[in-house]
Amino acid sequence: MKFTLSSTALSSKLIALSRVINSKNSLPILSDFVFEIEDNILYLTASDSENMMKTTMELIESDGNGSFAVGNHDLLEAVKGFSEQPITFEVNQQENIARISYQNGMFSLPVESADEFPKAQEISGDAHTITIANNLLADNINRSLFAMAQDELRPVMNGIYFDLKSDCLSIVASDGHKLVRNNVLSIKSDTPASFIMPKKPATLLKNLLGKDGGDVTIRFDERNAEINYGDGIVICRLTEGRYPNYNSVIPQNNPNQLTVDRVSLLSALRRVQPFSNGYSNQIRFHVENGTLQLDAEDFDFSKTATEKMSCEYNGQPMSIGFKGSSFIEVLNNFDCPEIIIQLADPSRAGVVLPSEQPENQDVLMLMMPMLINE
Repeated sequence: MKFTLSSTALSSKLIALSRVINSKNSLPILSDFVFEIEDNILYLTASDSENMMKTTMELIESDGNGSFAVGNHDLLEAVKGFSEQPITFEVNQQENIARISYQNGMFSLPVESADEFPKAQEISGDAHTITIANNLLADNINRSLFAMAQDELRPVMNGIYFDLKSDCLSIVASDGHKLVRNNVLSIKSDTPASFIMPKKPATLLKNLLGKDGGDVTIRFDERNAEINYGDGIVICRLTEGRYPNYNSVIPQNNPNQLTVDRVSLLSALRRVQPFSNGYSNQIRFHVENGTLQLDAEDFDFSKTATEKMSCEYNGQPMSIGFKGSSFIEVLNNFDCPEIIIQLADPSRAGVVLPSEQPENQDVLMLMMPMLINE
């Protein structure tokens, strides 16, 4: 079997696929890329047994159909260094060798039978389907990843929750201290359905999506999801379990509303945070008469910091504590000029909203308060 293809196109595809592969695998063949040629199209596959990624590319020429598996590391390291040029694979499956020739040389690698490679999990016939714009899904995943938990005791919190309802699609992530809820108002269904996407496939999609237009189609059942993003597919095993009722923790009556420049607050927090207690990382927000004051203190090392900034505030004077690093993450994941912070009292969560909502979306972030020692 012989075929020729673009070196840079192959390199970009293999780099993307390599993110699926684990450094240690229960099956040795899971360290391989699978090449399958059919009608002058190359189908590439990689997997870690729970997640599988497939992509395609056109060949310059080929002399027939066939398939083989080849180790990921050596091939990837070799093709990453190529400038744009055609490279030719000659695969001898009797000798289990692939000879790869290019403009100034050649190398050879052992190959294995692709028949040994695990098959993708089948999605059941009664699967649900979500169709969403590529860049919209990318934005929502990027906005949510930082809020996921890393909790071995509650694995349902270690992913992104997709909740398809009659009025919208909610995309949610939370670690119990902070929460992101993205409502996509243009996507709805009369048949409610939901799934929890684990962190790894969500991170894979973050790197794959948003590079072009078009739609992404998500098909899912109770155990697996298949995400078709145009020139590739990610198939993943879903996290089993019941996601907590995220709406119940969002305060509905927040009479105290603060509007402040997002970049200015972000800069102030970065200046003040190093002076907070190393364990709690608490920053005190005191707001009164159009002024927001940030205070940090670490009495163990005799460190304190205070910074004031102007804001718009409708409400009673209030002091409330938040974890500085988490609030910085929240602000980093907005791209609006101003943010709105809605407060009820120092013991209830603060709701953070963008000054301008994205089109057909309702984005909300939530921060649980910290007890202030007066």
